[in-house]
Amino acid sequence: MKLLSTVLLMTAFALAAPMNSIYNLTVTDIDGKPTPLSQFRGKVLLVVNVASRCGYTPQYEQLQALYSRYKDRGLVVVGFPANNFMEQEPGSNQEIKEFCTRKYNVSFPMMSKISVKAPIKRRSIIPHRHSEESHVRRRD
Repeated sequence: MKLLSTVLLMTAFALAAPMNSIYNLTVTDIDGKPTPLSQFRGKVLLVVNVASRCGYTPQYEQLQALYSRYKDRGLVVVGFPANNFMEQEPGSNQEIKEFCTRKYNVSFPMMSKISVKAPIKRRSIIPHRHSEESHVRRRD
């Protein structure tokens, strides 16, 4: 049920987004080959952040079942492994591919490991000092 609600939510976001933006991207698949997302135009994409050492790892089984059931009707599940959250995807692309294939028989497209978090902008803890003059406009 949780997976279904996630799929519905992601579909709603996809419909609200500009329809051509994702198709302009080219990503790298798990084997290191460029993959233009334009090849999925006209299909329903379910883009998923995955990891092989987290509490949600069993979702591979559900994602594969979903993909197997609906791929002939236009559904494409695309997995993007990431190691951003408590280092739950430490392996290389080859190790990730072997794990997914061996343990969950994954056949949906898997992309190379990415970072899903934006860089943290560091803020200064020292307040900026401005002279009083800098806040006063001259009236000449």
